[in-house]
Amino acid sequence: MLAEDIAHVIGVDTHKASHTAAIVDRLGGVLASTTIATDAFGQRRLLAWVEARSERPRVWAIEGTGSFGAGLTTFLLEQDESVVEIDRPARPARRNGAKSDELDAVRAAREALARPHLAQPRRRGTREAIRVLLRTRSGAVRARSQAISHLKALVVTAPEPLRKSLEPLATDDLLARGARLRTAIGHSPEHRATVVALRSTARRALALEAEAADLESRLEELLQDLAPRLLEEPGIGVISAAELICAWSHPGRIRSESAFAALAGAAPIPASSGEVVRYRLNRGGDRQLNRALHTIVLSRLAHHGATKAYAERRTAEGKTAREIKRCLKRYLARGLYRLLEHSMHDA
Repeated sequence: MLAEDIAHVIGVDTHKASHTAAIVDRLGGVLASTTIATDAFGQRRLLAWVEARSERPRVWAIEGTGSFGAGLTTFLLEQDESVVEIDRPARPARRNGAKSDELDAVRAAREALARPHLAQPRRRGTREAIRVLLRTRSGAVRARSQAISHLKALVVTAPEPLRKSLEPLATDDLLARGARLRTAIGHSPEHRATVVALRSTARRALALEAEAADLESRLEELLQDLAPRLLEEPGIGVISAAELICAWSHPGRIRSESAFAALAGAAPIPASSGEVVRYRLNRGGDRQLNRALHTIVLSRLAHHGATKAYAERRTAEGKTAREIKRCLKRYLARGLYRLLEHSMHDA
């Protein structure tokens, strides 16, 4: 437990314009609290304030190390301070409904004292570069899907000549044709407005498609430098590899392969009753990481000989398709964790 190794914990409740910190001793007693600005001067003031009121060894328990607390976390790590990430409390934060920034900071510190395992903040640098490109690409892909849905809805309600010519087209052909639509003098106002809307929507979808492709190319360049062995694994593409790196971050952050499986929502959950002994799929964990594992498993089931043979054998034993995928995701989490720990050391 953390209380056995440290003298003080500094809990920090982070916001966009200010951070509130509370110093707590190893028994959970509150010694002092303060609020500072989030700029560089405020960060230096906070560290000086903590230095004057606490003893080493100490730990900073910061909420939102990947969002509002990112700047403070980076600054503290550069000063050789020990930082842990507090995201989701193990118990309700305010049972009596009381809320303030100071109470939240104290809660963060006490959560760190109570938890048996604490998470390190995710690393910045190349990992952060991968994250921002990946999330931006995801936004472009979602916006493209929305644009395509809107385009098809416009076709459904378009004037008859337009609808008749566009409705039979596949999505790619519809985008290409829609981007080239033109108006004519003899068209009605409704026809001209619909053409303008169709053309604008199709061009937007094509632009988003090009943007997503460009971002994926940049991701591949980063991943080839950082973890080339990961991309060589069967079924692992650029996007799945990027999700793995974002969740895993760096060697030593996740204590074991079982913890990585739990983070991925791939750890088996007992669901036995009576004489039936079975496990079910885990609905928790990092769902983006879980989706990456699921995508890899589906690819291997379709194209990887050893995986197909395993699925056939387990099917003959009476396992359902869902149970087979759960087993494969757990097996995959184990192997990828070991690969990441080793290959990233070499990178």
